[in-house]
Amino acid sequence: MRHVRASGLKRPQLTAYLIAAGVVGLDLVTKRWAASEFADGPLTLIPGILTLRFVENPGAAFSMFENAGPFLGLAAVVAVAVVGASLTKPRPGHEVVAFGLIIGGALGNLIDRIARGPGILDGKVIDWIDLRPIPTFNAADSAITVAVTILIIGSWKRS
Repeated sequence: MRHVRASGLKRPQLTAYLIAAGVVGLDLVTKRWAASEFADGPLTLIPGILTLRFVENPGAAFSMFENAGPFLGLAAVVAVAVVGASLTKPRPGHEVVAFGLIIGGALGNLIDRIARGPGILDGKVIDWIDLRPIPTFNAADSAITVAVTILIIGSWKRS
């Protein structure tokens, strides 16, 4: 008996989109938590190493390209479209996972850019993990960083 998928998605696409949805959900929940818990002041967990703090970032990951929100928002839309389109072709499992993390991370920060600014795509992104010496970041940034690491390791294994 054949199973027909009503959505038309192939298993790798579905896997990547479920990973992306998980990243977006985790990112939204943790950002809202950080906004409510650390807006009045940070929580130091390991002095000089790990502090949880509420930061509004008008730039890119790790506070780069400050005030380039509209450009970064547009870049996120393009990245999601390109990575999503690339999932229509067969991909190794590690790429499917990495692409899901990239889509989720891009969408997580894009939601802040859309929802937290006076105009379209100019909102500030909430960052909340301050792990010295790395600039403050969030779960979406972490997902993208992990995805790049997976892709690099995967490319070494294929070489």
